[in-house]
Amino acid sequence: MGFGAIIIGDEILRGKRHDKHFGKLIELLGARGLTLAWAEHLGDDPARITATLKRTLAGRDVVFSFGGIGATPDDHTRQCAADAQGVPIALHPEAEAIIRARFAGEVTPFRLKMGEFPVGSTVIPNPVNQIPGFSMGDHHFVPGFPVMAWPMVEWVLDTRYKHLHHGVAEAEASIRVFGSAESILTPLMERVESRYGKLKVFSLPSIGEDGERRHIELGVRGEPGEVADAMEVIRAGVTESGATWEEMPRTG
Repeated sequence: MGFGAIIIGDEILRGKRHDKHFGKLIELLGARGLTLAWAEHLGDDPARITATLKRTLAGRDVVFSFGGIGATPDDHTRQCAADAQGVPIALHPEAEAIIRARFAGEVTPFRLKMGEFPVGSTVIPNPVNQIPGFSMGDHHFVPGFPVMAWPMVEWVLDTRYKHLHHGVAEAEASIRVFGSAESILTPLMERVESRYGKLKVFSLPSIGEDGERRHIELGVRGEPGEVADAMEVIRAGVTESGATWEEMPRTG
């Protein structure tokens, strides 16, 4: 089971708004010892949204979908989620009660429409304006507005997935390598990954932005008990290759 994100909206793909959900979801997951496995950005295209949800619903991942759950003509996510699951959409009794309590004597069909979810869904409380989101299994649908979406995501993480918090210990360590190239370091990386099965080796080249020297950040992340040994192998291999290196702060 991994964590994924679907971020929906033409305004993001056209540059009218900048996506803030991607970075924030990484932060919210990281605070709980979890990581984001993948993310997709989609426009307001019902066929594409439906096809994407049909694919992800067939998997095992926990998925957060941001945007498109309002009641205007360009909000397609609720219906697409129903179509992807092969169920009808209907006014959710709990959502209806929340909306009626929120608007009292000013309830309109438009407002009630925001409580129409795929049959079988459960509601996600919205602490800002009380209009709920919804969950279908391990898929969770929240508004595109960050001020609403983020506390709703936190509620889901802390209510549904608390048992996963900090479940897998992970550490990371790396060095900056100077005077080398990824092609030269690749055999060393392959050797480390082969030897340490619970680690991932990574390399992040820099062309020298902001006045820094050109370098490659070379390191490993994964099982804490293997990180120190693997880094010793990496340091020795880099030195043997004739390159120089310096330590970077360790995390985890």
